Amino acid sequence: MRLLTDLDVDGKRVFVRADLNVPLAGRAITDATRIEATLPTLRWVLEHRGRPVVASHLGRPKGERRPELSLAPVADHLRAALDVPVTLAPDCVGEATEALVAATGPGAVVVLENLRFHPEEEKNDPEFSLWLARLGDVYVDDAFGAAHRAHASTVGMTRHFRAKAAGFLLAREVELLSKLLHAPEKPFVAVLGGAKVSDKIGVIENLLSRVQVFCIGGAMAYTFLAALGKPIGRSRVEQDRIGLAAETLRRADAAGVRILLPLDHLAADAPEAGAATTVVGAEDFPADLLGVDIGPRTAEAYRAEILRARTVLWNGPMGIFEVDAFARGTLAIADALAASSGTTVVGGGDSVAALRRAGKMDAVTHVSTGGGASLEFLEGRELPGLRALDEPATEPLAEEGA
Repeated sequence: MRLLTDLDVDGKRVFVRADLNVPLAGRAITDATRIEATLPTLRWVLEHRGRPVVASHLGRPKGERRPELSLAPVADHLRAALDVPVTLAPDCVGEATEALVAATGPGAVVVLENLRFHPEEEKNDPEFSLWLARLGDVYVDDAFGAAHRAHASTVGMTRHFRAKAAGFLLAREVELLSKLLHAPEKPFVAVLGGAKVSDKIGVIENLLSRVQVFCIGGAMAYTFLAALGKPIGRSRVEQDRIGLAAETLRRADAAGVRILLPLDHLAADAPEAGAATTVVGAEDFPADLLGVDIGPRTAEAYRAEILRARTVLWNGPMGIFEVDAFARGTLAIADALAASSGTTVVGGGDSVAALRRAGKMDAVTHVSTGGGASLEFLEGRELPGLRALDEPATEPLAEEGA
């Protein structure tokens, strides 16, 4: 993969597709992790006299211009973080935006307005792709979180650029996740949680030949327990995936891979704050309760596996993490990863939120900014945004000197 450092950006408009899809409370950014993660790329471009034109989506405006999903708060954050002039364009395409980009010289940044205000972005529309491409001389993709989407800004416009490369964030994501697939130091432990087996089954199958231990939590654990005939009360189960879970357990056993399931559970009478809770064993789950978190024995067992591992992947919460009373198991995993001396990679919104809540963001090797993209990468799928960086320009707009 060609890297940003391979490009000549001096004096050139550098179209940077970033993932600045941050959570907002009104106009306030509640978590700036994704913005902070792309700052090294923008700083490098500025230091080498490039003219950054930053593009991103924000939320799901569904092709409509929605003021509450404007990138204005992102532009404000970048202005403070980079300490350079940052201007928000009136749109992501159009004559006024082209004029603004043309008038902005080195040492300043233009942030394009929300790409998804236009339905053509998600449709990978060729004409819209061309409009976007007219805003840059060089293309840099630093949006790993959008690399699994074949959209105009991640795929369509790239055919117009001979000079295109991965930004520092994208390159690091690919490097760390590739190591998990091709050269993990053993023992390799994968801690997987979340609601659905169907969301993680592709990762489990692709990692069966690489991982020594899977530690399963979250609602998806109950589908596996149901496949073993274990009592699970009223816990959430994907009935149509029980057979698949059983087959996965058989394949793992045949491969000598251990799949660990909860030894005990925090059970509740309702999946909501204020519910009555009790810790129950795996063999005596009450019929009238449902699982909302892993129990303390399970948390300790999973911690022991994590501390023995040389490589750890964590994706997905161990329970209904949004409810404080049901978050203890997830936070225990965050603490265990922070205490690990191995390579630790964390992905998925709730897992990252738990890490931040535990104050352990800087205690792990890598925090992935791409939830869906990281899962598809670990499933072994080819991501359209990565493939586009390797493909030659088929409709270059002009000769570039990079």
